[in-house]
Amino acid sequence: MANVWLTAARPKTLWAGIVPVLIGGVIAFDTGSRHWLSFVCALAGSVLIQIGTNYANDYLDFVKQTDSSERIGPLRVTQAGLVTPSQIRTATMIVFGMSVMIGLYLVIRAGWPVIAIGLTSIAFGVLYTGGPRPLGYLGLGDLLVLIFYGPVAVAGTHYVMTLSFSSEAVLLGLSPGLFSVAILVVNNLRDIESDRKSGKRTLAVRLGPTFAKAEYVSVIIVAALQPAVVVFLTGRHPYSAASALVLIPAAIPIRSALTSRSGESLNTALADTGRLLALFGLLFCVGWLL
Repeated sequence: MANVWLTAARPKTLWAGIVPVLIGGVIAFDTGSRHWLSFVCALAGSVLIQIGTNYANDYLDFVKQTDSSERIGPLRVTQAGLVTPSQIRTATMIVFGMSVMIGLYLVIRAGWPVIAIGLTSIAFGVLYTGGPRPLGYLGLGDLLVLIFYGPVAVAGTHYVMTLSFSSEAVLLGLSPGLFSVAILVVNNLRDIESDRKSGKRTLAVRLGPTFAKAEYVSVIIVAALQPAVVVFLTGRHPYSAASALVLIPAAIPIRSALTSRSGESLNTALADTGRLLALFGLLFCVGWLL
C-alpha cells in the first residue's frame, strides 16, 4: 500500500517543492544565517504541501471525470481503483494537516507572513482542481506554479531563516518557478486531447500545442540563464551562473517535447524535466557557495 501512496505523491515531480527551498536556504546561509530548524521545517512543509496538492488533484480530477481510461499520463491511483475516493480525500486532509502542524513553529518564529504563505499555498493547492471554477481548468496553473514554486518558496525560506526580506531571493526564485512551469507544460501538452474533451481549459488547450511547445522551450532557457542575469546585475556570486550548463542535458527533453507524438515519450520528458530542476538546483547552490 505504501507504493500506492508514493505513486500518488508523484515523486518524479517533487523536486519542484525541494529545490526552491534549497536555493532559499543557500542564499540565507550566505548571509550568515544558520537557523537549520527553520530550514528543515520549510523543506518539510513545502514537500507536504506539494504532496497534498497532488493527492487533491488525483481525487478531484477523478470526481470531475477528467481522469478516464483514455488517460495516457502516469498512473492516477483513484482512477485506477487502487484507493477509494474517500481514502485519497482523507489522505489529502492528513498531509495538509501535517504541513500546518510543522508550519506552527515557523509562525511562532516568523509571524504572519508564514500564515499568509502557508494558507494561500494550501488554498491554491485545493482550488487548482477544486471548487466550482478550478483555477487549473481556467488556464491559471502556469502562473500559480511560477509564483508559489518560485519566488514565494525561495524568498519565504530565506525569510524564516533570516527574518528579513530579500529582493534578490525573489528574483532568483524565478528560475525554479520557471522549471516547475516546464514540468506542468509538458504534462498539459501530453494531456491536451483528454483535457479538451473533459473541459479542462489549460493554456495548452486554449492556445494549442505549438504554443505549449514554445512555452516549454522558453521557460527552460530563461530559467537556466536567470542566475547569469543576476550575476551581471549585482556582480556577486559569479559561479552561480554555471547553472546555465543545465541547458546541455535539457536538449533531450526539449527534443522530445518538440517532436514527440506519443504520451509515453512525453512522460519521459516530464521525468527528465524534474531531473533538470534537480541538476539546476545543485549547480546553483554549489556555485553560490563557492
